Amino acid sequence: MQPLLFESICIDEVNTSLVKEKNIRLVVLRLDKIHPVISGNKWFKLKYYLEEAKTTGKNHIITFGGAFSNHIIATAAAGNLHHLKTTGIIRGERPEALSHTLMQAEEYGMQLFFLSREDYRSKKLPADLKEDNKTYLIPEGGYGINGVRGAAEILNYCKKENYSHIACAVGTSTMMAGLIKATLPQQKIIGIPVLKNIMILEHELSDLLSADEKKKKFQLIDNDHFGGYAKYTQELIDFMNEFFKTTSIPSDFVYTGKLFYGILDMIKNSLFPYGSNILLIHSGGLQGNLSLPKGTLIF
Repeated sequence: MQPLLFESICIDEVNTSLVKEKNIRLVVLRLDKIHPVISGNKWFKLKYYLEEAKTTGKNHIITFGGAFSNHIIATAAAGNLHHLKTTGIIRGERPEALSHTLMQAEEYGMQLFFLSREDYRSKKLPADLKEDNKTYLIPEGGYGINGVRGAAEILNYCKKENYSHIACAVGTSTMMAGLIKATLPQQKIIGIPVLKNIMILEHELSDLLSADEKKKKFQLIDNDHFGGYAKYTQELIDFMNEFFKTTSIPSDFVYTGKLFYGILDMIKNSLFPYGSNILLIHSGGLQGNLSLPKGTLIF
């Protein structure tokens, strides 16, 4: 298993004609370069859960996710790296053919259990999966204070004071909460949700923030989910290919493609002040593109 390479993190400029026209500086914090699987924000959200598991003598990680979950595969890979047993509780009935994400999770040694959506909502463990004093549960997507604590460290890899706006894709809201925790009072955090129900996201985000953090400047922009989680259209695919041709920055159709599309659309519609300095967080997840038909993307 390849080690984590934090020294590979860099900042790439997005110099499109649109950005220049609006006199905006737009850059991408390339967290995807940490590791091909435990990439982007995944390691940051897992970090303190894994530390707590090890310091309390746990050797079996149980977590939750869907068929295309970057969190599931990152947990499987991290378990493999740290010699921990891993079990994934997967939303929905077992399909005839597993997604590439789940196949790779099994290759990393993760045992998979499939739950009906009703049982999954209650996070009910399968009857034949028993908890004991060696098991450690990590919530879906790393949601929780440990996940937020790790995500707050993302901005240690850039000069955060240089930016007027910081933007990220939002799944569970854990990374966004961490960024809000770490930002300065004058900065604004923008979240681009990748699933439909923004009301649930707003509630989950609020639960992760202290009273003082709730006073900071942040906003969820609910326009660019392209139909919901792991949904996409030809328009999104065309954008991702064109964005790569222009910038050499790859994106994924679940998270970062929607983030880049959403922020550039906001720039196009003059929703950022003239002269804004915007940092986009590349949250990794590029392995998810392997579930697309061959030839869909040019990278």
